[in-house]
Amino acid sequence: MAARGPGRVSVLLPTYNERDNLPLVVWLLARTFSDSGIDFEIVIIDDGSPDGTQEVAQQLEKIYGSDKILLRPRARKLGLGTAYIHGMKYATGDFIVIMDADLSHHPKFIPEFIRKQKEGNFDIVSGTRYKGNGGVYGWDLKRKLISRGANFLTQVLLRPGASDLTGSFRLYRKEVLQKLMEKCVSKGYVFQMEMIVRARQLGFTVGEVPISFVDRVYGESKLGGNEIVSFLKGLLTLFATT
Repeated sequence: MAARGPGRVSVLLPTYNERDNLPLVVWLLARTFSDSGIDFEIVIIDDGSPDGTQEVAQQLEKIYGSDKILLRPRARKLGLGTAYIHGMKYATGDFIVIMDADLSHHPKFIPEFIRKQKEGNFDIVSGTRYKGNGGVYGWDLKRKLISRGANFLTQVLLRPGASDLTGSFRLYRKEVLQKLMEKCVSKGYVFQMEMIVRARQLGFTVGEVPISFVDRVYGESKLGGNEIVSFLKGLLTLFATT
């Protein structure tokens, strides 16, 4: 297949209680894409946030236009994987960026993802905190140890051929993301890891770009004890089935 860079890029932005972060992340995205001359749209998938996130998204639709901001809400919290499936129904881009809406992923890295994709004609470009000048800022030692430990365990058990398995800042070819979503069964924290493992199984190519990850500015972190237990269960399931 000849190398073909992104025409239009669709950003899938799942939200839950992100009313403070959403205007800023949308502004940063719009500015980054405009400065880079990249055609874009942002699909906001809100899972019935009680804090007024949807009202903020509706205002952003008016400000930027409904061709750039598409609010496609759901009635309640139904999980990250299904949020992406829901958002993909409305995405018109050839390439899809998935990222968090809590400002931990800076849009300034997206043009680097796109450059990397063109350079190697990759199916997936993944942001990595664990290579080059990538890093994590604002985490306490416990969070860093959990993340590093999760990543190390995954590397040992699954040998996935990528350095950051639990990160959720990536660029996908749309058709590749669709195929992976059909194969993935995990929920929550394990989901991102399974995407890369399945990509390797299916022979898709993965490029990496070092990113700096910054802990959320507003709101509560969604990683708790339950997520860690479900991560370990999911990891063992993947190990047994791949």
